[in-house]
Amino acid sequence: MKFNNIIKMMAVAAVAVTGLSSCDDFLTIYPTDKTIGEDFWKTKEDVDNMVTGAYSSMLSSEIQRRAIIWGAYRSDELVKNSSFSSTDLDNISAVNLLPTNGYNSWASFYSVINRCNIVLSHAEAVMEEDPQFTLGDYNTARGQMLSLRSLCYFYLVRAFRDVPYTTQSYETDDVNMIIAQTSPDSVLQHCIDDLEEASKYVLKTGAYGRGNWRNKGYFTRDAVNALLADIYLWRASMTKSASDYEKCIEYCDKVIEAKDLYYRENHNMAASADKSNIYHLTSGSIAFSTIFGSSYGNAEESILEWQYDGTANTNIGLENLYYMTGSEKEHKSYGEVMASSVFNVVDENASNSNGRKMYQSKNDRRFWDNVYEVGSEEASELYVRKMIGTDGYLQGTTVPTVGMSRTTSRAFKYFRQNWIVYRLTDVMLMKAEAQVQLATSDEDELLTKAFALVQTVNKRSMLSNATDTLKMADFKTIDDMEQLVLAERGRELCFEGKRWFDLVRYGYRHMEGVDITTKLADRASWPALSKNMMKIVTRKYESGGDAVSFKMKSEPYLYFPIQRSEINVNSLLKQNPVYFDDETTSKN
Repeated sequence: MKFNNIIKMMAVAAVAVTGLSSCDDFLTIYPTDKTIGEDFWKTKEDVDNMVTGAYSSMLSSEIQRRAIIWGAYRSDELVKNSSFSSTDLDNISAVNLLPTNGYNSWASFYSVINRCNIVLSHAEAVMEEDPQFTLGDYNTARGQMLSLRSLCYFYLVRAFRDVPYTTQSYETDDVNMIIAQTSPDSVLQHCIDDLEEASKYVLKTGAYGRGNWRNKGYFTRDAVNALLADIYLWRASMTKSASDYEKCIEYCDKVIEAKDLYYRENHNMAASADKSNIYHLTSGSIAFSTIFGSSYGNAEESILEWQYDGTANTNIGLENLYYMTGSEKEHKSYGEVMASSVFNVVDENASNSNGRKMYQSKNDRRFWDNVYEVGSEEASELYVRKMIGTDGYLQGTTVPTVGMSRTTSRAFKYFRQNWIVYRLTDVMLMKAEAQVQLATSDEDELLTKAFALVQTVNKRSMLSNATDTLKMADFKTIDDMEQLVLAERGRELCFEGKRWFDLVRYGYRHMEGVDITTKLADRASWPALSKNMMKIVTRKYESGGDAVSFKMKSEPYLYFPIQRSEINVNSLLKQNPVYFDDETTSKN
């Protein structure tokens, strides 16, 4: 790992502590001339500033871009804008994953990890310096940093599989960090242990006070439980572990129950109020604008969001990838990536995600809301609309005509958009995915429970007069239900950095011989990729899909190569074995 150059440089940069203009203003960050050392860790404010500084580092465009490229671009939902020039994106699309590709860099995530480790190394001693920094304050700060560090490691495991793991802080150039990779079972277990510890100390949602950004901008108990559910679901898909699927459901239930209780308490619902609805999803007619178009972010359904204000902190990574390039900010120009043709027209005869199109009904509001200019059979790329448009969402019961024009009332020069890490429907569909995998037969009642969750998510987006809603009779087998959950996650969570990871989980469930206790470079052969997964991945290609399928033969192709510059300075790192560490693309 290139810690002598990248991580150490980041660590030294982290030495310049981020200060706050006020205790409630996360969004205006100013550097100070203080440094980390004996003269710094003296007060509660010092710790609070460092915790907030770690969160602010998650706002970097480097991290935001990787959340999208790592989590979505390789899937069926995104293509490079044909008008945009990018060799890195072209090579990713063609599975020519050179070790020199810029998106292989993991430095921004290790920078956040190091910030967390710095706080965890120093915060405890502040209790002896400042009586106002209590044990409770320390435990809360510790819980925050354990959680944020775990999220970063989870991103790295999903992007690279075998990654260096450390809890040591690196604060000076004198410290040499040469660390070998660790296999996924070890890294994921460290994350689970840290999150279970953190859950004892982080605050529940709402504890910061009504309207406070920290309720969604910091890790709360709901956010910790959502991340635990996600990690257990990932590990279960790799190992086919029933106990891990059960743990996923357990943590999903904790989130759902907590969200239900919070909603009832804050909406003055009487004890006799209807208890059959425990999700309280926002009405479909306003869900799009409330969750993605709001000027304030932090919708009621959200669990964890990175906080941007559009002035001091603008989501440049998302803005450039999805919405525009260049300096003109007054109107929509074009983004670097676009929605693929699978979002273009509905596939009413497709009962699962192996169909050519993402949607099965024109009565689905998301079909119209998520991209611009849907309805052209010929178009192979469409502008992403999700998270930018605030008007034009469907109202009433009239099915809109194909090709209806869409506008946005939010000027690009004022663009701000919180990045939603977790929200309630994501958790509901995680639970449904785990329930399907635990089903032992096509008659298992777990399939009925999973269908009910999918139906709840799907139904809120359907027009009120729609007759083509999901019906359990159309999904009769475990395989049908697995495809349904995957398809619904694609419809509900598109462009939110989820889809590639969803497809990798699906692929792992249909692979044999996966061993998460060994590193890829230590094996002589690897499990073959699922043909069904590759059929979904390649459906976005107008041409060249067969070549992509041919190249992606085995498990290592699911992951990025390690950047060559990291290999050059860390002799213990081993390259992803299907990629040459030279100018060629990959091994055949």
